[in-house]
Amino acid sequence: MKITFLGTGTSQGIPVIGSSHPVCLSVDPKDKRLRSSVLLEWADCSYVIDCGPDFRQQMLSYGTDRLDGILFTHYHADHTAGLDDVRPYSQRFGALDFYCDKIVAQNLRERFQYIFTTENRYAGAPKVTLNEIDDDPFELQGKEIIPIEVMHGNLKILGFRIDRLAYITDAKTIRDTEMDKLKNLDVLIVNALRIEPHLTHFNLEEALEFIERIRPKKAYLTHISHRLGFHRKVSKMLPPNVFLAHDGLVLDV
Repeated sequence: MKITFLGTGTSQGIPVIGSSHPVCLSVDPKDKRLRSSVLLEWADCSYVIDCGPDFRQQMLSYGTDRLDGILFTHYHADHTAGLDDVRPYSQRFGALDFYCDKIVAQNLRERFQYIFTTENRYAGAPKVTLNEIDDDPFELQGKEIIPIEVMHGNLKILGFRIDRLAYITDAKTIRDTEMDKLKNLDVLIVNALRIEPHLTHFNLEEALEFIERIRPKKAYLTHISHRLGFHRKVSKMLPPNVFLAHDGLVLDV
């Protein structure tokens, strides 16, 4: 399975509009981060996790001509606001499959009513099939997808395990029963917002403690704000099996 990091930034991306923070002014391409998302490819299929406001730019940048579906971690705008830009895919290939929990499904129906309405439907609206999932594993194109329940502050959200890869973002806490689903990973992708503690996200210290408990072969940090620091400097602070992800990074798992 091939994983491409389409974006590794937090809700505002890097650079933040109007910011004079040194990281926002950096000329290093690895310090420029779109909103967090990954592209998963295996066999002849392609799925993305989350569809933020940079979705169109990401799809164009990485030449993603075909998309089979989207898995949503939660309903916050930096993970869902690009939903309308799935139109070219639904126009070419038919209804696009969305996979999300009941809370996300309800939120999308309310915010994007014109997509989901059956009355006086706008002909140009994207065509999607909303598949509600819970904590039970489900299958996609021959792969078992295992939802991982994590807490984003007080909001329950989902991470996903596929084979020996797990993708978790916006996590602050996770129950032991969910930790058990993360044994024997080759690759763990997890959020690390900044150095200072945050109310609803892992900071760097918490992310590293989480990685130490899970003990994957390798871990990659994502959902990063400018307050974490320069990519080059932070990378030197990390344990040997932990890496700072960057936009465009490609892994084979």
